[in-house]
Amino acid sequence: MIKISSKFDNLYNIPDNVDTFIVTGGRNSQKSFAVSLASVLACQKYEHRVLYSRYTNASLEDSIYAEVVEKINMLNYSKYFTLKQNRILSNFNDSKIVFKGLKAGSNAQTANLKGLKDFSLWILDEAEELTDEDVYNKISLSIRGNKPEDGIKNIKILILNATTKEHFVYKRYFEDAGVSDGFNGVKNNVCYIHTTYLDCLEFTPQESINTFEYIKRTNPAKYNHVVLGSWLDKAEGVVITNWSYGDFNPDNLQVSYGQDYGFKNDATTLVAVAIDRRQKKIYVKELLYKTGLITSQIVDINRQHCGRSLIVADSAEPRLINEIQRLGLNIIPVKKPPGSITAGIMLMQDYEIIVEQNSSNIAKEFNNHVYADKGSKTYKDTYNHLIDSIRYNVYFNLGENNRVELR
Repeated sequence: MIKISSKFDNLYNIPDNVDTFIVTGGRNSQKSFAVSLASVLACQKYEHRVLYSRYTNASLEDSIYAEVVEKINMLNYSKYFTLKQNRILSNFNDSKIVFKGLKAGSNAQTANLKGLKDFSLWILDEAEELTDEDVYNKISLSIRGNKPEDGIKNIKILILNATTKEHFVYKRYFEDAGVSDGFNGVKNNVCYIHTTYLDCLEFTPQESINTFEYIKRTNPAKYNHVVLGSWLDKAEGVVITNWSYGDFNPDNLQVSYGQDYGFKNDATTLVAVAIDRRQKKIYVKELLYKTGLITSQIVDINRQHCGRSLIVADSAEPRLINEIQRLGLNIIPVKKPPGSITAGIMLMQDYEIIVEQNSSNIAKEFNNHVYADKGSKTYKDTYNHLIDSIRYNVYFNLGENNRVELR
């Protein structure tokens, strides 16, 4: 007999008014175990076409695929399922479970949404990795494999390790819905399930319990986030911590600018930067953070804010920079020798950064731009458009121009 916390009961007997599950929890909270079990039972009880996904496809077959196979074996259902590469077929009916990474490739920045149709149950594991709400909305709209007359609802299940409160899942399903962190129950059409190891003590090894209790005594913040699964005001492992709010450029220092370019999914940005070398302070002010801008609009905005002052811009867009130069603005591409990203970040970390009070997107990026891995010197390519603008300017003014030895 499979034992599991009663908090997951709604996964196996879905309330009539529910079409979305938000499953959160900390370490040893059974959330992945419970949902993978639910996927098997859904194929046994109903005719579901299940999309079981993660944003990245790394080790899919070794992780969630293996978890589902484990539940099939635990239920003694192996004769009722046929295992294929990246999919499992049900012999109970025409149900199937398809495993797919949503990210187009290891170096891609966008999701591959091809072929995501006719599914009736979407499970997104490690949903905190998906930060683009537009992608989430597009996939959600495609989960309509069952029609009302079938008597089987279309369902979404999001499994999360709670991250920063800037994540769209928190804003959409908690903040905007008036739902508190750790809530268990149903509100509107959403069922919230939050569990911790304290709900699963009989399934948690004593060694793990001892470790969690040690963390509780020695690092309460880590205990609340990692062990209990609470949402964070600031992401864990942020790169830029040496900042605070304050007035922009109170000492009337020379001001120059940094600019990064995007279009559809990524914002074009413009930041005013003033550097006090004597006091080791960098003052920054957000002037632009917007998608969908064309060249003429960027030129008008730059001219309005910068006049003839220097703009240090992303060298990945030489055509755009040449066009802006041709139209009379003082703009140059930043040099990007090997190691320049790390060098620029290290220069930013070496100064106290003062963020102008209304620069909310800079603060958002500072609170969410994190290292790729624990102990790593590389950075996740998220929450960094304004940071890149600042970095271009700082690297030009403090690194490249002053021949600073950059490690």
